[in-house]
Amino acid sequence: MVPGVRVFFTEVRATCADAAARLGLDGPDERASDRPLAVAAYTGSGVTYEVVLGLWDGHVEIHACRETESTLCKVSVERLAVAAGVVDRRGRVSFGARSLRQMRKSLAGQVRYVELVHPLVAGDADAAVELMRGADAREWSKPTVR
Repeated sequence: MVPGVRVFFTEVRATCADAAARLGLDGPDERASDRPLAVAAYTGSGVTYEVVLGLWDGHVEIHACRETESTLCKVSVERLAVAAGVVDRRGRVSFGARSLRQMRKSLAGQVRYVELVHPLVAGDADAAVELMRGADAREWSKPTVR
């Protein structure tokens, strides 16, 4: 059984606190949606990290998100770490969250990837977006304002 939203938010705060402080990230901004997701977001230096719990599938994943004037890019920190060359291959972190123990392990590994990629996605938006595209980021065009 997947731990509930309240447990998820508690674990995210505990696991991410030190890294967020070191990286100058604000948060978490916590929200449970009408979809079977819970999201805790940390923001700073032009990047947002969304910690997402899939309540039905028992999956937790951290995404790096970066906006430019015209687009929004989002990619898994694991994919980003591999594309950036700070880890040698995928599969070195877990994503399971079907138990509290599994969730803690998955969060800890992915937070380590956040620490590795943050210097590469913070700051210059164009360089960050190019790296994210190289990691097969999902990218959306922002609506044009008339």
